[in-house]
Amino acid sequence: MIAAGPFVAVIVAFAGIYTAVSGRLPDPLATHFRFGGQADGFSSVQGFLTGCLALFLLLGAVVGFLVQVRPAAPEVPWVIAGGYATVALTGYTDCVTLLSNVDAADASAVRVPPWELFLGLAVALCAGALGRLLAGAAPVAPGQPRGAVSRLGLPATATAGWSRTIASPPLAVLGGLLLAGGLLIGLFADWIASAGLLFGAAVSLPLASVRVTVDRRGLTLAPALLSSRCRFRRIPLDRIEEAGSRHVACFAEFGGWGYRIRANRSGFVLRSGEGIVVRLANGREFVVTVDDAATAAALLNTYTDRAHSRQGG
Repeated sequence: MIAAGPFVAVIVAFAGIYTAVSGRLPDPLATHFRFGGQADGFSSVQGFLTGCLALFLLLGAVVGFLVQVRPAAPEVPWVIAGGYATVALTGYTDCVTLLSNVDAADASAVRVPPWELFLGLAVALCAGALGRLLAGAAPVAPGQPRGAVSRLGLPATATAGWSRTIASPPLAVLGGLLLAGGLLIGLFADWIASAGLLFGAAVSLPLASVRVTVDRRGLTLAPALLSSRCRFRRIPLDRIEEAGSRHVACFAEFGGWGYRIRANRSGFVLRSGEGIVVRLANGREFVVTVDDAATAAALLNTYTDRAHSRQGG
């Protein structure tokens, strides 16, 4: 499988280098370096090997999961490319770390030249480009015509509401892994060192499940895991010109998942597919990918027409 190829290749290369130099390594190893190249972190040989192998397997599992969840999604080629780049940079760094420790009498004297970092980034870019090339063209999903709009036949005195929850299993898995890693590092090592992982979990988990609501107040996005008073975004009716629904290509239009901002548009996109497209009074668009988007857009247009009528618009 194309997605798994780089992970297998990196594990084989890393294992081969270790086998060749295992008798010439100090214990502990220098495993972390300042930007100037001086060693400032150390680990046992066994601990370093275990950590590297676990990281390779974890990265491979995450990429494999993302690809298998929606194999026909337009963003899959970019996920594969990202996997190639990530494992290439990680593998290059780990291999350089091993080779830098060879024949060192004292791990504290080990140095890694700063240019190795830039070379590693170049390797990652080349690997990512190769992954994107091997992944082939993104599948094209049929969608509704752009700008298709409608209204619900709601009696003038009646009110209605629409709500759906959008979820991202990959983001939930990522948030869970960050949380677990942060807690383990905090409990067994240092809470300061785990702060970055815990912060990532605090950002990822609320975004993994979001409730989208359309009612007489407008369009609202709120995290399903938190109180309804916590909102990511609310667009009131007086800021809306018109709403429609169409197919949204996550990577092609927004360059990724999550809350995205582009020229003249923004959006909350957790996948490619059906989405609500709201044209705002300032000329910008707001997009949210969600099931049954056509019904939501029609109800939003009905409420928007009412609001404009009351304002004399």
